[in-house]
Amino acid sequence: MTRLLLCLSVSAAFAAASSLPQSSVAALQQPAPATRPPAKAGQAPKQTPPQKKAAPRKTTPAPTPRTAVTMTRAEMRQFLLTAKITGEQGTSRGITAPKRLTLTDGVVTRDAGFQSVDEIIPTSQRTHASDRFESNFNDAYRYNLAAFALAELLGIGDMMPVHVEREYNGRKGSLSWWADVQFDEEGRRKKNAQPPNPTEWNQQMYRMRVFAALVRDIDRNLGNILHTPDWRVLMIDFTRAFRLNTEILNQKDLLIVDRALFRKMEAMTSSDVQSAVGSYLTKNELEAVMTRRDALVAHYRKVIAERGEASVFY
Repeated sequence: MTRLLLCLSVSAAFAAASSLPQSSVAALQQPAPATRPPAKAGQAPKQTPPQKKAAPRKTTPAPTPRTAVTMTRAEMRQFLLTAKITGEQGTSRGITAPKRLTLTDGVVTRDAGFQSVDEIIPTSQRTHASDRFESNFNDAYRYNLAAFALAELLGIGDMMPVHVEREYNGRKGSLSWWADVQFDEEGRRKKNAQPPNPTEWNQQMYRMRVFAALVRDIDRNLGNILHTPDWRVLMIDFTRAFRLNTEILNQKDLLIVDRALFRKMEAMTSSDVQSAVGSYLTKNELEAVMTRRDALVAHYRKVIAERGEASVFY
């Protein structure tokens, strides 16, 4: 009898379940929610660890706007070659009437120096920086371009503003980046201004003297030596350089030399110079450069033999 009642109860339960709505059946089939076991006496309940915050998305910083300050020398060169010339003013510097032009490419606006002098004076002419007289006196903008190319070849291109050849008002000339300077050498002497690092400044001046001797620049006057606010020495205006005379100017003042400059000058070949300066020097002018190079190398080798490398190289 008991077994019969149990079977009837099971049958009734199945019948009741089959008569439930489908939603209720589904609910019954869901697993029971998990329950956290009660904490033992004296034990703090476990805390659910906080969810980790997603790491912030890395963003690429916006590029630095191109300005005259951030431009590379290659970018300066391209600017000088292609920027639109929008203005002109004269300068009080020099006797070859250089012009100060304003250029813009729509983003950067900058001034540049333009020299188009190109003349040969057959009569005897006194140079500006000395009492020497010279016949067939040559004054040409192309020497600016040759000097810049040669300085780059020797690893001292940063001692000159970037130069390019460009045409303005129907005349070809050398166009150079207008440097930010505090004064020229004449102004420095008048103010008795002293560089914060005299040794480094003197080393720059010696590089300039060696280079001026190599290119035989007869007009390295005080106005052609500039000093930037951070005391870098800049050389400008080589329109009266590259003479055919092979004598070394001011050789007695050439007591020390930059080791890297000396090694580059020593290894320099005629082909190297020709490739660098192109048509800016004649064959005779290039040969004169190489003859002076030989004389400079011989001079410093003699000084090294007399005083030792440690006293000559820096």
